[in-house]
Amino acid sequence: MSCQFLLLLLLSVGVSAVEVQRPRGVPLSKRQFYEEGKPFTCLDGSRNIPFDRVNDDYCDCQDGSDEPGTAACPNGSFHCTNAGFRPTFIPSSRINDGICDCCDTTDEYNSGATCQNTCRELGRKERESLQKMAEIAKEGFLLKQQLIHEAKMGLEDKKAKLGDVQGSKKDMEAKVEALRTVKESAEQPEREAKERHLKAWEEKDSARMAEVFLELDDDADGFVSVPELLSHSELDPDADGSFTEAEAQGLLGGVDKVDTVAFESIWSNVKEKYMSEVRSPEETSREEINEPVSDNESDQYPDDDIPEDEDDDDEEDEDDDRDEHDYKVTRTEEKKDDDEGAMPPYDQETQNLIDGKNRVIVIETCKQILFNFGLGICFRNLEKEISFDFGPSSEFAYLYSQCYELTTSEYIYRLCPFNRVTQKSKFGGSETNLGSWGKWAGPEDSIYSVMKYEHGTGCWQGPSRSTTVKLTCGKETVVMSTSEPSRCEYLMEFTSPAVCQEPPSLEISSHEHQEL
Repeated sequence: MSCQFLLLLLLSVGVSAVEVQRPRGVPLSKRQFYEEGKPFTCLDGSRNIPFDRVNDDYCDCQDGSDEPGTAACPNGSFHCTNAGFRPTFIPSSRINDGICDCCDTTDEYNSGATCQNTCRELGRKERESLQKMAEIAKEGFLLKQQLIHEAKMGLEDKKAKLGDVQGSKKDMEAKVEALRTVKESAEQPEREAKERHLKAWEEKDSARMAEVFLELDDDADGFVSVPELLSHSELDPDADGSFTEAEAQGLLGGVDKVDTVAFESIWSNVKEKYMSEVRSPEETSREEINEPVSDNESDQYPDDDIPEDEDDDDEEDEDDDRDEHDYKVTRTEEKKDDDEGAMPPYDQETQNLIDGKNRVIVIETCKQILFNFGLGICFRNLEKEISFDFGPSSEFAYLYSQCYELTTSEYIYRLCPFNRVTQKSKFGGSETNLGSWGKWAGPEDSIYSVMKYEHGTGCWQGPSRSTTVKLTCGKETVVMSTSEPSRCEYLMEFTSPAVCQEPPSLEISSHEHQEL
């Protein structure tokens, strides 16, 4: 209800109404069309009739305008004056039907119904209600002014903070770039040392490849062929004791023989097996010496026949120590041979560069980058908040980052203005998104009276959920009610002082006035 209408109602307190003479059922606004003694023209202009045929209980006009005070016309309407309360219209069919529809009882003038005029009592109650609403609007408007002031101060503070963050962000970007340059300079010796190590290993590997090629090229014709590979059983891929021509050809890349250039491409197929299996005669004999005595051999010497000479024991201990030393040497050399196919570890100087390369600079750079990332998020959040439409005077800014709940018998509804609306069962379960912030959606002359939240969780075989939030004036910020008028479309009633408008001056006149 508008403040202007509220004012008009309040002006009627304690005053009487003066009835302006006109045919029964005619509103004051149409009095000029019903002049007694002059022909009456139907309001739709369809015909003229003598004035004495107005309210004669016979419908002459198609629009029913000649029978405003009777039930003769099915499409007619009766005006209830309702002095002391609000005037209203009722369908002509309700005239003299035995039920009092007008609080001033004028609709039952000829039915014999017993009616009491309740207009003044209804008017009093409504004026009390409107007076209370006016007081709420007044208090709410004062709160709104405070909200506008706080929003203005907050906006200035955010803009200043945004400028500081922007300046810090630029300074931090410059520092990060400088640290990145220092870090790259610090990593240069490490890269060079790694490159030297890799180059040395590749040269050694290349030399070893040439050496193996010569070893495999038995007839020294510049080619390594299938027959020549077959003479090296240690190259058997599956080590099943049967090295076939097909397996040898597979090692050569599917051809019968390769030269030095082609051998480079299949070197990886050969080197691991060849390098790990080839043993020198000295290593082989050493392994044979270190083979444990079999059970059969030990059986040849019963325990009772073993001499117990102490010198022999000492000599055996020495032999044991020597055998253990030889075994360790053999395993070390085997391990060394096994590792020849892979790039050896970095030398100590290179490893020191890798482990200790300006570690502080690297850590600080990471810290600065992370801090800069945080500044970026802060910057974007401030920009977003400053750019939001919080109303003509930013009166709705206080709602940002706040949430308000309403609990019903089944659900907990949660409204987070400018974010989203959710619903959660009181008995557990996850939240259901009833819509994310979309736009202000009120009528053109009051666009900030309705919020629209869209694209919520989809309904089963239905649309995505959405919520319309209607805002009304109130001293408190409260979700008053929620409903689902249509499937998956929710409606919330929300009060806020930010909606309140300045009420008009309520000066009550004491003089008599005409019926409104």
